[in-house]
Amino acid sequence: MNVKKLILQGEGTTLDFKKTINNHEKIARSIVAFANHKGGQLLIGVADDGTIKGVKSEDEERYMLLKSAQQFCRPAVDLTFEEVYVEDKLVLIANISTSETKPHYALDENKKWWVYFRIQDKTLLASKILVDVIKKSTEHQITPIPHGKEENMLFEYLSQEGRITLKEYSKIIKSSYKKAQKILVAQILGGAIRPHSSEKEEYFTSIPQQLQVK
Repeated sequence: MNVKKLILQGEGTTLDFKKTINNHEKIARSIVAFANHKGGQLLIGVADDGTIKGVKSEDEERYMLLKSAQQFCRPAVDLTFEEVYVEDKLVLIANISTSETKPHYALDENKKWWVYFRIQDKTLLASKILVDVIKKSTEHQITPIPHGKEENMLFEYLSQEGRITLKEYSKIIKSSYKKAQKILVAQILGGAIRPHSSEKEEYFTSIPQQLQVK
């Protein structure tokens, strides 16, 4: 594996850099986010800026990853590992496959379980809409929806305002939350819009066409 070439791609939907592993809860979030989406790779021993630092003890890092995947993820997530030397420094690669038993939950510092999802280079707390996205991707319900009046209204609003909430979208298309949510889910799965989620608010922004995953 050409790790240098991989690093040059930068962090993204299926790639995350970790200088070291020292927190089970944090790494569990990354693991379930990959498992809940397209799968991905964790490069351990690589800083956020792509600098190769190497790992001091691959056995210790591997143990931390396995414990996080098995005890801090529900259901547990399977990992496979690769060890690659770059410039005499060891990089540990943890491979996470997209899961057939989604959604996966990660345990936080307050002993609560949450669903996480990977959008580009961010690990996001999943709202009900994102959980619906995860379930539909598992059930192979990803079917393109033609751009009709409601979809055009969505992107016209986003071009003017920059962001939209479920409530706002439901209002402008004069439809139920259920129908508005269905359209938003389809556009997330299609890679046209990006969700932004926290415990307080959720909104959606468009993804520039050149950044959309084909």
